Amino acid sequence: MAEGPDIARIAALIGYPARSNMLLALLGGRALTATELAGAAGVTLQTASSHLSKLEDGGLLRQRKQGRHRYFALADDHVGAMIESLMGFAASRGHLRHRVGPKEPALRKARICYDHLAGDYGVRMLDSLITQGAIESHDEALRLTKAGENLLSGHGIDFAALKAKRRPLCRACLDWSERRTHLAGSLGKALLSHFLDRGEARRVEGSRVVQFSPEGERRFRAMFR
Repeated sequence: MAEGPDIARIAALIGYPARSNMLLALLGGRALTATELAGAAGVTLQTASSHLSKLEDGGLLRQRKQGRHRYFALADDHVGAMIESLMGFAASRGHLRHRVGPKEPALRKARICYDHLAGDYGVRMLDSLITQGAIESHDEALRLTKAGENLLSGHGIDFAALKAKRRPLCRACLDWSERRTHLAGSLGKALLSHFLDRGEARRVEGSRVVQFSPEGERRFRAMFR
């Protein structure tokens, strides 16, 4: 018997179509009810409850209770990064589940990946921060520089609050559509929230698409030239 981490169990959990559809539905970062996830998976509520229990036991999901209601979300950003990486690997091997549709260009341009920006804009943001010397990259390991902290503090990023969190500040996440790295971690979340909170970008209802306003586009290009 092989020793070490049991990747077969994780693969089995993700590999079941109904469960993979549930995980993909949660990749947008929002908590959903069992009924909503049953709809995403195309199964009955009873069947969905069984799948959700397995995913929770496997450490991929967590429950959030609000009053009498129960919601489900990805356990943490590591689960989101794993799913996004698997999507990139599947796409690189030609394993696509749908034809290109009207939402495809918008998804590829800018979308949410768990809680940070992905797509062309996500990759462009990280590339720019590296070029500006704000982030150093060594073999997929990302490190914020002092110059980067000064630069982004000037744009309103609160690093005292970010450093108080136990979550890594910078983390690389493989982008499934660009096949390159975008920025995850607490800094990636803070930068996306910066545009959302200012009303310069918004999440499109029922989609992972992030849509920038004309002013948001201007500021994004100015910040990440």
